[in-house]
Amino acid sequence: MSTGQDLHGETAYDARTEELLQVLHGRLVAQAQDEGLLDVSYRVVDSPVGRVLVAASDSGVLRVAFEVQGHEAALEDLATRVSPRVLEGGPRLDPVVRELDEYFAGRRTAFDVPLDLRLARGFRRDVVATLPRIGYGTTASYAQVAAAVGRPAAVRAVGTACALNPVPLLVPCHRVVRSDGSSGRYAGGDEAKRTLLALERASAGALAPPAHGA
Repeated sequence: MSTGQDLHGETAYDARTEELLQVLHGRLVAQAQDEGLLDVSYRVVDSPVGRVLVAASDSGVLRVAFEVQGHEAALEDLATRVSPRVLEGGPRLDPVVRELDEYFAGRRTAFDVPLDLRLARGFRRDVVATLPRIGYGTTASYAQVAAAVGRPAAVRAVGTACALNPVPLLVPCHRVVRSDGSSGRYAGGDEAKRTLLALERASAGALAPPAHGA
């Protein structure tokens, strides 16, 4: 029969083993990256809109996936379309994780990390390239984005491009709304879209300079 001391010892041993495995995994990822054997690294982080998977290549962030989209499905897609050499962790993700933390804390209004947009092609790539022009704390309609891309009749195609945006959050497809002002659908879930828009409206107000003479 196990005593309380035995159980405590087993728990401590398990914790030390887990810590050691994490250290060894970190070294493996770093070595693979140094030797050019790692094409895609990823990390899953907590956020106000649920757990978010972030994946990057040497060129930049190439995938952001919400939990409702299925992280395993996103990783399988990366392995198929980019490279099967995918590992969790690695220092290349530190900058984007830091910027995401700042964004969710209301201290960042735009992202500076490089992007790898190879997963967006043709018209969808044009839409993704246009979305960062929608300012923090503001919105644009699907029709306005279609006009900005030079295809005013392609309103539905803009919606599809937003839904398939490979790097949501970093490229703000959540700022694209319906012409009647309602938020519309979102790959991360409708509630997540409303949360992001509310966060930006609140933070934009807090960051705005005081009125002259106030």
